[in-house]
Amino acid sequence: MSPKPRPEILSIQPYVGGESTLQGANRVYKLSSNEGAFGPPPTAQAAYQRLGSELHRYPDGDARELREAIGARFGLDPARIVCGAGSDELISLLCHAYGGPGTELVMSAHGFLMYAISGAAAGCRVVKAPERNLTADVDAILAAVSPATRLVFLANPNNPTGSLLPQSELERLRRGLPDEVLLVIDAAYAEYVDRADYDPGSALVAAGENTVMTRTFSKIFGLAALRLGWAFAPAAIVDVLHRVRGPFNANAAAQAAGIAALAEPGWVEKCRAHNSEWRARLSGMLADLGIKVWPSEANFILADFGTPAKAQSADQFLRARGIIVRRVAAYGLAQCLRITIGTAEECTLVAESLAHFVRMEKEKADG
Repeated sequence: MSPKPRPEILSIQPYVGGESTLQGANRVYKLSSNEGAFGPPPTAQAAYQRLGSELHRYPDGDARELREAIGARFGLDPARIVCGAGSDELISLLCHAYGGPGTELVMSAHGFLMYAISGAAAGCRVVKAPERNLTADVDAILAAVSPATRLVFLANPNNPTGSLLPQSELERLRRGLPDEVLLVIDAAYAEYVDRADYDPGSALVAAGENTVMTRTFSKIFGLAALRLGWAFAPAAIVDVLHRVRGPFNANAAAQAAGIAALAEPGWVEKCRAHNSEWRARLSGMLADLGIKVWPSEANFILADFGTPAKAQSADQFLRARGIIVRRVAAYGLAQCLRITIGTAEECTLVAESLAHFVRMEKEKADG
């Protein structure tokens, strides 16, 4: 007889990342994982390479220099920052530390899949609150809260929809939640937001003892391969995270590259400007083709083809041309494809390919 895991573990559908390869394709355009359009900053690449002769050394388990660099860049107290192997690790640690059997985790209906996976792995019952126009609904989230609720997760902007709640709604959500419920604001795409009234969550963290903000180096800083994330949290929650995290959970190469990336002059501004321009241009080009594009504040758009069959046909058409985008049926959005904002060449190629697809579909319909 073999060992058996807890029953809820076997109910989890493993997370499947965006594909990277296509058999038979001479060149692949990967727009399936929301990676930075320009890769990692040059100084981060150099910092990573310098670590080659030091791979036998353990990293700084406290990530002191990295936390100080993050604090200086974003105006935050380094003592209230915890680093991890991507924000995914920190999400999991929070679920295990504050959830568990008999508790509930509330998230929006189309929220990031790792909340449900990490919550279920910790033994939580996961409750998904309905959204309104593919945007988190504060009233629906509050209505889903019960005496068993211990965690509420909200991505802002959200993946895969790109939607954003204004600060006033975030504040209303926090006010409406019981004090003992931990609100986790996942701001993985914060650097792409170009709205002056946006706060990624740090203000709410600073205002109380029951909110955490998570961030990542995987997107605009282009360090997805190194798995580096961080959380800004109240002192008591920082203490808990340090108790449950691994002693060397942020590797040395990631720490060095992260410090360098934060200091790269003009990097964030350049990437944000490119993203804002091409997100608007690609959205407009697809809209002109009759393809609905949901509003996005992140480095991707959600293209809505109306039916799952049409979305699948469009995906196959793009794949035949070496373009990989993201199917999002696992999020309950089988009629949509999520498309990362890549380089100008990649965005133009997507638009031209979908224009060809739309013409072909029209010719079929016309007989």
